[in-house]
Amino acid sequence: MNASDRYLHNSDALPVMPETAVQLMRTLEREDTSMSEVAALIERDPSLAIKVLRVANSAGVGAGREVANLRDAANLIGMRRLRDMSMAACVANIFPKGGTFDRERFWRHGLATAGHAKVLAGLCDVDPDTAYIAGLVMRIGRVLMLMIEPEIVARCDELNDAPDTLIIHEIEWLGCSHLEVSAALAKRWNFPSEIVDALVAARDPLATLPFSALGAVLRLASTLADAGDLQLPEVDTLVALQPELMARMELSAEDLVEYLQPWDSLTQGVDQLVS
Repeated sequence: MNASDRYLHNSDALPVMPETAVQLMRTLEREDTSMSEVAALIERDPSLAIKVLRVANSAGVGAGREVANLRDAANLIGMRRLRDMSMAACVANIFPKGGTFDRERFWRHGLATAGHAKVLAGLCDVDPDTAYIAGLVMRIGRVLMLMIEPEIVARCDELNDAPDTLIIHEIEWLGCSHLEVSAALAKRWNFPSEIVDALVAARDPLATLPFSALGAVLRLASTLADAGDLQLPEVDTLVALQPELMARMELSAEDLVEYLQPWDSLTQGVDQLVS
């Protein structure tokens, strides 16, 4: 039995991915998806629609113009961003609220990882929309681990005071990392195999065969998000910690400085997502 299996043995207690999220993910497979189709899909879930409109109207997102409905939101911010917001809102609410879990910090990291992954993917010939979803669920397994073994997961959090070290602490204390648990959940939710395989590969992209470019993008994006969370210079931190992986992906510091979005803009509206 794999070390991660103990978090998944009770299938009845595992979270279920909302049908709206599943349908939104399927729109990635079609090039002819329209803005009105995406908006209509979100409108089927009134609570999701309200949450997305709140995010779209939050400071810095709506560009000073009030968004009255999802079709307005689609026209103002674009179909892809509307879909990104909706996927984030779906995923952010699949686990129960309560306890000492810092939901806002967790999802700030998730949104930052997803946003960075989307940009990096565009620079590395990887599908940006797939990278965004993979980045969004990259640490979702941590929530399940926290529910099963809260004390040990909390200890890993205490030790995690530097970028890109969480995986090391989890393996030492738990025998596996959140990536294997996230991958298992993604597989159970019928996510594309590309995402499932990439989540596993992100544990050690350079040692994984065949090489997963998406897995590499996820590890780089997570490192950037770690730096942002700790208020460290993101690009400098990534260059210092992942030079070999950056070289393998043919990424330069100049590329990152030019194209990456600031932490604040990536995490905008997180309070609306988790409310």
